[in-house]
Amino acid sequence: MDVINSLEWRYAAKKFDTEKKIPEDKVAILKKAFTLTATSYGLQPIKMMIIEEQEVLQQLMESCFNQEQISSASHLLILCIEDDIDEEFILSYFKRVKDIRDTPDAILNPFQDFLLKDFEKSSKDKIDAWAKNQVYLAMGNLLTVCALEKIDSCPMEGFHPEKLAEVLDLKKLHLKPTLLLPIGYRAEDDMFAEFKKVRKTMDDTTLHYKNRT
Repeated sequence: MDVINSLEWRYAAKKFDTEKKIPEDKVAILKKAFTLTATSYGLQPIKMMIIEEQEVLQQLMESCFNQEQISSASHLLILCIEDDIDEEFILSYFKRVKDIRDTPDAILNPFQDFLLKDFEKSSKDKIDAWAKNQVYLAMGNLLTVCALEKIDSCPMEGFHPEKLAEVLDLKKLHLKPTLLLPIGYRAEDDMFAEFKKVRKTMDDTTLHYKNRT
């Protein structure tokens, strides 16, 4: 029930307390949670940039439609996809598996060959779409961990990726920003904190399959 209580507590914060900063040990938990997020094939085609410098956050306001969550946040987490998901990227994954698990080539090679052929025949748009799906997995994980750690957050799709990438020079890092997650501690005057959560009932959102044969 602690998890459920934490999820009941969380909401999309509209304003953070600018006087409160998230301690480094809490940020470290989020970094670890991001790294541990499940991704398709285990390839992890995602990276997270963390920004806490107020000057930089102010510079990003225009590319984020001047949303107050950006400027008042303790930290801004920028969830990105890798722009170079190619043969070298895939081979580096199998090298990690080999180094960490010492898995025999006889077991690894068939899966490696399958992925190399599958990605080779896929278009850049298809690969980017696949990678973006992994970002959403990471976002869901981070939202839950934030709630458990009593860190307020606000998942955001509403920003100009190209403008933000230009400000942060992300092209040089071969990254494409996909989602934003400003985090901090809710401001006392954020009226949304007191709003009742609006959700469908569990009967509307879940069902159990029944074999009718």
